[in-house]
Amino acid sequence: MFGFGKKKKNISVTVPMTGKIVPLDQVPDPAFAQKIIGDGVAIEPEQGSLVAPFDGEVVHLIDTLHSLVIKHDSGLEILIHIGVNTVSLQGKPFTAFVKTGDSFKKGDKLIDFDIAAIKEAGLPVITPIVVANGDVVESLKIHEGSAAASSGELMEVVLK
Repeated sequence: MFGFGKKKKNISVTVPMTGKIVPLDQVPDPAFAQKIIGDGVAIEPEQGSLVAPFDGEVVHLIDTLHSLVIKHDSGLEILIHIGVNTVSLQGKPFTAFVKTGDSFKKGDKLIDFDIAAIKEAGLPVITPIVVANGDVVESLKIHEGSAAASSGELMEVVLK
């Protein structure tokens, strides 16, 4: 009643790709590194597969397949951007398994990507994973180190 003692909603965002978890400030793009787009973390991928970090839906899949916004049932939205400046590749090294409006389950394959092709194009493959609607977030705890896709928690997000 009256909002007193209201329980906070904790959302677990699992690791969506195998690789090394690194701070956002290591992303060679100021919009991500300075958290202009949102707070979060990045992964230097070792395998070219992105899987769903929770149950939810695709809010928007970019036409060039290098980026998408996904939404948790709680309303939390996460932007995942594979590589830096990869829009210039016009979708060539990417294969999407979902489209805008699709629902998915944690661990479902969302996008495959060719790491070698991205690097051959002279682009970083580091992948920012950021909260797109930070206004709903009270706190964010980010895990560090190396991780395998779906193996554990990448971020714990506490909603307001």
